[in-house]
Amino acid sequence: MLDEIQRSRDLLTAVKRAVDAGAAREPGRFVLTGSANLLMLERISETLAGRAVYVTLWPFSRRERQGLGRTGPWSELLATPFAGWRAILAADPGGEEDWRAAARLGGLPVPAHTLADDEARALWFSGYVQTYLERDLQALRAVENLPDFRRLMRAACLRIGGLLNQTELSRDVGIVQPQVHRFLNLMEASYQAIRLQAYAVNRTRRLIKAPKLYWSDTALALHPAGEREPRGPRLENLVLIDLMIWRDVQARRPEVLYWRTASGLEVDFVIETPQRLLINLLTASVVGFFSFLCIATLFSSLLCVVAEIVRGRIRQFSGNRQR
Repeated sequence: MLDEIQRSRDLLTAVKRAVDAGAAREPGRFVLTGSANLLMLERISETLAGRAVYVTLWPFSRRERQGLGRTGPWSELLATPFAGWRAILAADPGGEEDWRAAARLGGLPVPAHTLADDEARALWFSGYVQTYLERDLQALRAVENLPDFRRLMRAACLRIGGLLNQTELSRDVGIVQPQVHRFLNLMEASYQAIRLQAYAVNRTRRLIKAPKLYWSDTALALHPAGEREPRGPRLENLVLIDLMIWRDVQARRPEVLYWRTASGLEVDFVIETPQRLLINLLTASVVGFFSFLCIATLFSSLLCVVAEIVRGRIRQFSGNRQR
């Protein structure tokens, strides 16, 4: 097992030669881990294409924190007709939890499991961000102006769940737009930022539309933003992380997207597989939702609308009514 593999290009070349020299390729012979996406690093020319399988290790999901070793039952829901969803949700072992508490804990092992109070977690996150900026980031690519990067990081954490407008970010933070683009790429390559693409039937248009911005860990995002209490977009972020963990272990990886109309109506998440298109909608006023959205079985106040599109037909479920 080789850790922080992005720090040594020579090791990647040596692994490639060792794999090619073997008469029979043994799965799992080498386990390479790192804190950066090799496929997005310009200075890494060897990506072991055709010789490696890439798996993203996201922060723990809520159910992983509970020791259940899984995400929400997304696969079961996709494989089950709409009428059977209630039974799946009722059988889910995740139990109930205040989503705000879950957002403050996040999924990074030390603050989520080891540290007992908010002050200790705040100190840990402060050290994490400083180490990320001063050591890990510099190992990926030289950043000449760390204060500019820190300001952009703060601005990004304050815009979670919003459309990513690089020109607007550039104006607000006081950094030229090409630098904003470069810094955002670094945040994504180092598994901090997540850019969620827009859904469109035409796949080319998905690449043109503005993405939405999220963070890889809700608790970590609260620290640069300077927020003590999570707001509504952090709820979306929790759901997205659970979806990303689930998506990245599927043999045929589904698409996780969002959907926004020209008039501003928005669907937070669209899950697209070759057989099915699943849409879920969380409104800004939601304070509770079903457990398959990965936080709780049911909160006291519920405003949750789920729409399922199957073979061109739309069915909606809201409260106790189906139409």
